[in-house]
Amino acid sequence: MTGSSFGKLFKISTWGESHGNSLGCVIEGVPPNIKIDDKYIQKFLDKRKPGQSKFTTQRKEDDRIEILSGVFEGKTTGTPISLRIKNTDQKSKDYSKIKNKFRPGHADYTYQVKYGIRDFRGGGRASARETAMRVAAGAIARKILGEKVKIKGALIQLGKEKINFENWKWDEVNKNAFFCPDKHSLKKWEKYLLKIRKDGSSVGAVIQITVQNVPVGLGEPVFDKVDALIAQGIMSIPAVKGVEIGKGFECAELQGEENADEIEIKKNKVNFLSNNSGGTLGGITSGQDIIVRFVVKPTSSILIEKNTINKQGKNTKIKTTGRHDPCVGIRAVPIGEAMVAIVLADLLLLNKTYK
Repeated sequence: MTGSSFGKLFKISTWGESHGNSLGCVIEGVPPNIKIDDKYIQKFLDKRKPGQSKFTTQRKEDDRIEILSGVFEGKTTGTPISLRIKNTDQKSKDYSKIKNKFRPGHADYTYQVKYGIRDFRGGGRASARETAMRVAAGAIARKILGEKVKIKGALIQLGKEKINFENWKWDEVNKNAFFCPDKHSLKKWEKYLLKIRKDGSSVGAVIQITVQNVPVGLGEPVFDKVDALIAQGIMSIPAVKGVEIGKGFECAELQGEENADEIEIKKNKVNFLSNNSGGTLGGITSGQDIIVRFVVKPTSSILIEKNTINKQGKNTKIKTTGRHDPCVGIRAVPIGEAMVAIVLADLLLLNKTYK
């Protein structure tokens, strides 16, 4: 299997399965003498880890990070950094009854056909469990970008329920279990998702990632445009089905004079009068905020019986038991932040090769 690596200069390679012994990653291209320790990385993993509220999976994993190489006396050495998280709360027996059936919406069928073998325990490599290592790598990517660059994510739609954008406050995001910027939506969301969970079903979500204080000039035309690489990184997250930058699909409803971001000089600085482009022009960062939104589909593992087939090619029924998120979009917020950080760190290092 290829496809487990991402990036050019800041390159991450992840390994591990949902119910295997451990998850891990190797990060190459990190400059030396950057202060990093496990406590710093852990605070980002704690935002993503399961079992923290009644609105996510009840699988209890501490996701305790171990730094195996590339860091000495609290600083990076310039050599590959190796990280590991041990799995501690697997319940593989939940999958033994359906190991010969293909779960609708999952990668069971395609993995079986492509490789002739698959790890049926929680989806194996196809599980979103692997994204823990992306979050760990994203923490290191933020160090390369520096403290000035702020990467912030929020859940802006839960199923059919949307936030009121006039109530948006970033300070609210880390005060609730949904990463929601609109505190007035919380009670409605709680009631809505608890009913979905009680019914044995699931819902999708929309997440927004905003990056502030981005330097001008990141991105490499033609195929390595910053928005193209962000889209690739975000689309690689399990369950993501769509990405938009800036106004995105709303641009189709605008006329040219409405969509193009006008420019002026104000107080001897370049000033944009709008940000429909989402912080990128011609695939290169403009210095404006990068605005990324992505949609996550409903969790495919649900308690409602569905039609499927088995390995013998026979029609059958399936109902997935076990512990699952009623909305995987909630924990996708820190994952989306991490992938954007990884893309920008890679492009920043590439920019430095020109100087």
